[in-house]
Amino acid sequence: MSEPGSLSDPLLDEDEPLDAGPPGVRVVEITPDGAGGRLDKTLAEHAAELSRGRVQALMAEGLISFAGSVVTDASSKARAGLYTILIPAPAPAEPQPEAIPLSVLFEDQHLIVLDKPAGMAAHPGPGTESGTLVNALLHHCAGSLSGIGGVARPGIVHRLDKDTSGVMVAAKTDAAHQGLSALFAAHDIERVYIALTRGAPLPNKGTIESQIGRSAGDRKKMAVLRSGGRHAVTHYVVEKLFGTPKRLGDPYPAARVACTLETGRTHQIRVHMASKGSPCLGDPAYGSGPPAQPVREAMATAGLTRQALHAAVLGFVHPITGETMRFETPPPADMRVLEDLLAGL
Repeated sequence: MSEPGSLSDPLLDEDEPLDAGPPGVRVVEITPDGAGGRLDKTLAEHAAELSRGRVQALMAEGLISFAGSVVTDASSKARAGLYTILIPAPAPAEPQPEAIPLSVLFEDQHLIVLDKPAGMAAHPGPGTESGTLVNALLHHCAGSLSGIGGVARPGIVHRLDKDTSGVMVAAKTDAAHQGLSALFAAHDIERVYIALTRGAPLPNKGTIESQIGRSAGDRKKMAVLRSGGRHAVTHYVVEKLFGTPKRLGDPYPAARVACTLETGRTHQIRVHMASKGSPCLGDPAYGSGPPAQPVREAMATAGLTRQALHAAVLGFVHPITGETMRFETPPPADMRVLEDLLAGL
């Protein structure tokens, strides 16, 4: 999850789009030493908020110019001088209500708590205009959702990555939204995730504290940074070890790890587990190498096609009634079956 900001910048989690920069004008200077390379690649390297694909799209729309002339050939050579890049404001999406079944754990006139399935995005985004939690909530709540999140994210106070399952809360009123955001900002929310990992982090219990920001090598990924980024803290405990090490001192093939978030950054648990050499099984972005053959076979049998990560516990004080609330759900079938198979290794 990501830490909350102002009410116009609500708490967001896991799959925040990384390529979208704010609207405006970017002026990129290419020095003589930096000239000569392919233009789209060179501009992307000099404009940190733009991916190469985004640069190509802006060129196709005639929004990049050099010396007063529009540049349209992405494969041309970069010239020394100033390039002007116009970045238009994104058109706000108007998500439509969709009759998508929801697993509701609690609901009153202020908020709704649900168990989000893997494969469902929290809100519409590029390439995911429908079938999201927001679309489902608009139908289920008949339009009664907090407007603080904006047109595209009504009611969304925090979120889970599209392929992470588990407990989420959404706000139905602005007062509830403000109260929940304040709880997240104060780290006054209980959040426990279950991860099935390749190997097991050492020691078996500990705290991972780091700075997390965009990876310099891949803008779609996050990474532990030596400087910059945002402070991130994950407390973890290895609950089960699976299989047998090949040799004395070798890691176990897999483990079940409970991760408690103190902060909430984009991809935080996935990045932190990977930084300990024990990425979530099935993680397409942070897997960094295949697990042992028996583990791969178990994943295939279980039908795991995503990162094995489940938001199991969400606890908070109801922002309106003051009631202490705690919700816990078991991992879905793919993770349960995989865990059973791993236990037999």
